[in-house]
Amino acid sequence: MKEVSALNINKLIFRNFKTLEDVSFEPGRVNVFIGANGSGKTTILEAIGLLCAAMTDRVDNASMQRKGVRLSVPGLYKSAFSDLKRKAPTINFDVSWSQNEKNYQYAVNLNVPNESDSARRDMWRYHSEKLTVDNETIWGRSGASKTVYDPYVGPLMLEPNEELAEVRPEIEKFKNYAIYQPNTQALRGTLPDPYQVSPIGLCGGRLAEAIEEIMRQDEDGESYLQNLPLDDVLELIDWASGFDVASPKKSSVNAAVPTTRRILEFQDRYLTSKTSFTAYDASEGALYVLFLLCLALHPDAPGIFSVDSFDHAMHPRLARETTKLFCKTILEQDKTVFVTTHNPLVLDGLDLMNDDIRLFAVNKSRKSGHTSLQRIQVTKELVDSGYSLSRLWTEGRLGGVPNL
Repeated sequence: MKEVSALNINKLIFRNFKTLEDVSFEPGRVNVFIGANGSGKTTILEAIGLLCAAMTDRVDNASMQRKGVRLSVPGLYKSAFSDLKRKAPTINFDVSWSQNEKNYQYAVNLNVPNESDSARRDMWRYHSEKLTVDNETIWGRSGASKTVYDPYVGPLMLEPNEELAEVRPEIEKFKNYAIYQPNTQALRGTLPDPYQVSPIGLCGGRLAEAIEEIMRQDEDGESYLQNLPLDDVLELIDWASGFDVASPKKSSVNAAVPTTRRILEFQDRYLTSKTSFTAYDASEGALYVLFLLCLALHPDAPGIFSVDSFDHAMHPRLARETTKLFCKTILEQDKTVFVTTHNPLVLDGLDLMNDDIRLFAVNKSRKSGHTSLQRIQVTKELVDSGYSLSRLWTEGRLGGVPNL
């Protein structure tokens, strides 16, 4: 059987979307964005979501919500900076990637919804599209195309074209991209996840079921999450001697607490062996650790995804060690991830000497309001100097800090 190589995204370009007037970057497999509040970090994640929706489906409120993109009024999607003399007519997205010794590029120009059209008030209109393979255009459409297409539907996955049929397995990998932003109530199972997708919701819903699906045990009785030894996970949850997934019962869940069909049960190393408690009583940091590892490990989780506020609810040192294990797992599983963080110690968990792991500073111009992106590359000399990335960032030497 022919070995299938991992998908590598080579470049992303965003133009005229919110604060991204003209932004491009070359991602790795693990991509970490740092920057001040409001600098445009989440907007970058959303631009990737809109690009993936346009490529694999259509762009409307439903497809955007499935990908975790915030819904705005149409006038707020397009860049409208006061310093631009000529307003761009469309929003432009472009992605190039490589796999199996072939190079692909997809570009799309979109018009934001027209609120005066009541029948299609939330639907984005395709102005033009183009797909190339090894610099050869194999499909495209524009206003000058002889074939008439529905301008509100992306036909790449539907067009009866033999050349497209060969490329669709590569395009399909972008289909399930989503922005995850977990919250404690959804992780505990006490509130429903408003954005439930399989295998785990965008806010952390169905965590217990997703964990149960990847729990394994070998012949020697050693437990794993997929192929990650449970002992490696428990090093991050230092108070727990183990955990399992079970049905809720009166002895572990108060009758007044809402619960899901399956729940996480933890064993505390300092309590008697018969004592266990559920995710409702557990440290929220433990739930965020399990959530991140589940996304990285679960075979049905997206191969390309984002996590907004990666370090949420974690102690800085826990965030650092979780980052190390998360990066290692993402690379082993051949996935691609984009994350935002405000925690300096997350940076200390990054091995930036590995080119698959990349750090980007996101800055917003005080003069124009435009978002800019800069890759932070760390030399071996700087690493050997003893200065930590967290210190360099907090001192303002990496960029991505508030203009205070």
